[in-house]
Amino acid sequence: MTVASASGTFKIGGETTIHRLGYGAMRITGAGIWGPPADKVESWNTLKRVPELGIDFIDTADSYGPDVSEELIREALHPYKNLFIATKGGLTRPGPDNWKPDGRPEYLIEQAHKSLKKLGVKQIDLWQLHRIDSKVPAADQFGAVKTLLDQGIIKYAGLSEVSVADIQAAQKIFKVSTVQNKYNVGDRAHEDVVTYCEQQDIGFIPWYPLAAGALTNHGGTLDTIAKKHDATQGQIALAWLLKRSPVMLPIPGTSKVAHLEQNTAAAQIKLSDADFDALDKAGR
Repeated sequence: MTVASASGTFKIGGETTIHRLGYGAMRITGAGIWGPPADKVESWNTLKRVPELGIDFIDTADSYGPDVSEELIREALHPYKNLFIATKGGLTRPGPDNWKPDGRPEYLIEQAHKSLKKLGVKQIDLWQLHRIDSKVPAADQFGAVKTLLDQGIIKYAGLSEVSVADIQAAQKIFKVSTVQNKYNVGDRAHEDVVTYCEQQDIGFIPWYPLAAGALTNHGGTLDTIAKKHDATQGQIALAWLLKRSPVMLPIPGTSKVAHLEQNTAAAQIKLSDADFDALDKAGR
């Protein structure tokens, strides 16, 4: 059994099975998620190690770099063998650490076609609307996603940073297979979205999964449980997410092989109900 397979499985769109612990490819870019990585060889080696650990779900976006992440994934891993590659569109990059939504339907469709070429695939496994642009009617943006599905450019579609109401509005136009919101043991603003995704069998992809804020304090709940399991706090934070819901698909990101291996080892940590409840209470 590979390390990642210990995280269990989930069926994207009710059809395609992946291991629940994936890999986020944002950090293989430069500072400010801009330009090439400082150490391209290490980023390359990290990507190469991903499938060796049994991770078969990689999440990226056209705005990471921009384009850098998608291009590196192709360089390192194409042709893809037993890999499910998800990307996102809808955010433009004026500069480092600068993100601006662009939800014009023609732009979204154009970017998905570009991602198709940059990843070197005939169909994108999963394409997610990176943000709903408040300057463009949401129905028009959702219509663009439906067009991509209907044309076979993408197989599955998802949303990012959305409310339950947003998901329900999108579901009237296309099948929502995943939702990617900020969520971790210390940031629980989207509990209602997690619950709704469970009810609808929608994969929930928590971004920033390793953040835990004040919970990381020495001698705190997270620290105590980590020491009990002879694990890092980050590993316990990932183990908590995996236990939180069967639709949870954490995608910790890194550009270092050692950190990737450490993150993936979290799949083998089994928290007791008491440990889970203590962290749940502390996080709330």
